[in-house]
Amino acid sequence: MRLSEETQYVRSICLEKRESNEFPFSLPAVQSLQERLSFHPNVTYIVGENGMGKSTLLEGVAGALGINPEGGTKNFNFSSYDSHSNLHNFLKVTRGVHRPNDLFFFRAETYYNLATNIEELDLEGFGPKIIDSYGGQSLHEQSHGESFFATFMYRFKGEGLYILDEPEAALSPIRQLSMLTRIHELVLEGSQLIISTHSPILMSYPDAKILQLTEKGMCDVALEETDHYVTMKQFFDDKDRLLHHLLKG
Repeated sequence: MRLSEETQYVRSICLEKRESNEFPFSLPAVQSLQERLSFHPNVTYIVGENGMGKSTLLEGVAGALGINPEGGTKNFNFSSYDSHSNLHNFLKVTRGVHRPNDLFFFRAETYYNLATNIEELDLEGFGPKIIDSYGGQSLHEQSHGESFFATFMYRFKGEGLYILDEPEAALSPIRQLSMLTRIHELVLEGSQLIISTHSPILMSYPDAKILQLTEKGMCDVALEETDHYVTMKQFFDDKDRLLHHLLKG
């Protein structure tokens, strides 16, 4: 059953007052968190140009919830390179009355390390294999896109809070359409998703909240107002003229 404002797992976040011009507090999107940021009960998209702070924001939310900022669940503690910020220490998370049965932070950037950590833990342990909950086949023995999709299909069980950082990174357009279907299934199974993406296809999920990060901060927008949608539409509406302009000289 879909979550509502009364049953959603995470209602909002806000930044505790902090006087600092150091990263990440210098980012306009982070500064705008001094005013409460409310999440949609089902799907919230975080979009924007590179460098606007999308990944920083998501890892901050994950860290504030007690999840490894490099990805996975609370039970993963691998670290490949300590590049994440301390934003999570200054975020106040307002949770709902209900608690999710599952909690997962998916990061395209560190997915290889997550897959390696799963294999290491399975070699050390004597209980059920972790990889069984990802479809049973080594994530390293699949293509990048197949291993991504195996996580979405098998690991995500519903009634969960799923934070996804650029899940489309290894997905073809057809797979992105399949991902839309999977998002819908998870929503119907009582999940809440917070997704950072550059994909207009993924952003098209109906009745969702899209937050666009800019140099001025953060604002709610419709799909057709996002820079990603506008740019892609302009390109395919007048491809020859744009290519001539881009490649002249």
